Amino acid sequence: MFLFKKIAAPLFFPLSIILEILIFGIFLLWFTRRQKAGKAVVFAGALLLALFSYGSLSDICLKTLEDKYPPLIELETFPDVKWVVVLGGGHNSDPKLPVTSQISESSLSRLVEGIRIHRLLPESRLVLSGGAVFDPMPESRIMAGVANVIGIGDNRLVLEELSKDTKDQARLIHEIVGDKIFILVTSASHMPRSMALFQKSGMRPIPAPADYWVKERQRISPGVFFPNAGSLRKMERVFYEYLGLAWARIRGQI
Repeated sequence: MFLFKKIAAPLFFPLSIILEILIFGIFLLWFTRRQKAGKAVVFAGALLLALFSYGSLSDICLKTLEDKYPPLIELETFPDVKWVVVLGGGHNSDPKLPVTSQISESSLSRLVEGIRIHRLLPESRLVLSGGAVFDPMPESRIMAGVANVIGIGDNRLVLEELSKDTKDQARLIHEIVGDKIFILVTSASHMPRSMALFQKSGMRPIPAPADYWVKERQRISPGVFFPNAGSLRKMERVFYEYLGLAWARIRGQI
């Protein structure tokens, strides 16, 4: 089921949908007499590509996820928290590269935020979560290597190395932190699904979103008036999270 989910989900991502529509339209134009229908389908695909490639739509859609939980700036109200949990967000353990280049941007952003919070709570320990899914090295070990480079000793780290997805992480982290309150660090767009899964498992997470993709512009730049691949990536993130939420509800996980 896990492998099916990973194979099926990308078929419903924005770029895949656009390509599927365009290929269908081209098929109608080349191999059938339904020329008007083919032109309409190709136009629809091109229109979707334009819509998804501009920042305004992708920012609005992604902001609905990222704004559900505010960033955790002040920690005075949580002085007794002993656990700071960081969920992995991707890696590639290429041995030819330094460990700081093996970690994804999302994982690095999450890890840095977790370390920031951990240093404000000197009695806490960092739980780094992520197993070996499509890579021989567990993601938590890569994060631990980066944490060591930043200056966090192994005695402050607890590694969860077996999880394949967020549902697994909730179950396995429950075995580590028990019923105690803990701070949960993950990408802001991933936080709604993570919180739902962890709370469904009977846990008490305090959300600390990181890795924000939508940020308030202080000045307008010419780039906002042109389509760009970054906006497509944001829409992919939107589709990924809402598909994940729908799957979790269908499976009764949230």
